Amino acid sequence: MAMLAFPGEAIATSDDAGALPQPTGKILLRITGDISCTNLEDKAVFDRAMIEALPLTTIETTTVVTDGVKRFKGVLMRDLLDAVGATGTMVTASALNDYVVTIPISDFEKFDVLVAFQMDGKQLTRRDKGPFWIVYPRDDFAVLQDIRYDSLWVWQLNRLDIQ
Repeated sequence: MAMLAFPGEAIATSDDAGALPQPTGKILLRITGDISCTNLEDKAVFDRAMIEALPLTTIETTTVVTDGVKRFKGVLMRDLLDAVGATGTMVTASALNDYVVTIPISDFEKFDVLVAFQMDGKQLTRRDKGPFWIVYPRDDFAVLQDIRYDSLWVWQLNRLDIQ
């Protein structure tokens, strides 16, 4: 399958310095801003397979929008940011439903914040907060149970901008 680029977007070649692998499936996540590794013009774009090829982590935690403890599988946000060579101090996360929030990168150093693509062994879809959901390990730290952190759980995540 060919890489799915948008009109006017140039695809990086494997000879480009700081280039990431090319997606072969539908692009689900775009990362822009202060990054050094790209694969589509000045962006890093990921399909599901590219995300799943990164080191994976599983956490179990409760959420304010689901019942009981849930098991989430995904990529640590700090590993994803390392993969794109992020150098900023803040991340603006955007969702398919136009929800936007800014998160300090220090959160990803202090906590095992996940970019989850599975919950309880099932792929996240748009209907159930996918394709990706920013998940904090809220049961592991009392501070994460503060309502101010609840607003940082971005479901239907599709874009990150590093500042």
